[in-house]
Amino acid sequence: MAEENNNTTMVVFSGDLDKAIASFIIATGAAAMGDRVTMFFTFWGLNVLRKENYTSTENKNFMEKMFGKMMPKGPGKLGLSKMNMGGMGAKMMKKVMKDKNISTLPELMEMAKELDVNIVACTMSMDVLGIGKDELIDGIDYGGVATYLGEAYDAKVNLFI
Repeated sequence: MAEENNNTTMVVFSGDLDKAIASFIIATGAAAMGDRVTMFFTFWGLNVLRKENYTSTENKNFMEKMFGKMMPKGPGKLGLSKMNMGGMGAKMMKKVMKDKNISTLPELMEMAKELDVNIVACTMSMDVLGIGKDELIDGIDYGGVATYLGEAYDAKVNLFI
């Protein structure tokens, strides 16, 4: 009998609140069902992993500084993909989720860590956007596309969000 493959991988490309929430709901659900889960955060998805209210002490060039100022820092600053309305949409979504006792994005992220979800930040995207390791949350891994592809090759589920 063939060995059952219980691996799930996803590329988190989006930095939108609703897509990040969906990513972590899927990841924690798969992990709770016994899957080994890898989430690969690249480009705008890295904003989900940024520390809030953190200013890097690294020397950055002009473009890296501009990216740092323009991009949201962490899950609390993310907007919605649709109907963001200058941030009001995200506030409305968070209120409805709270009223319905749905876990917040930071809670889902903590749950993912507790369930041993492998959270990987794309080092190439970090380099392009001028994001240093010190700017990202603790307890994550770092790797390039080969890291993701190595996990995806053996996965039964591969998602791009």
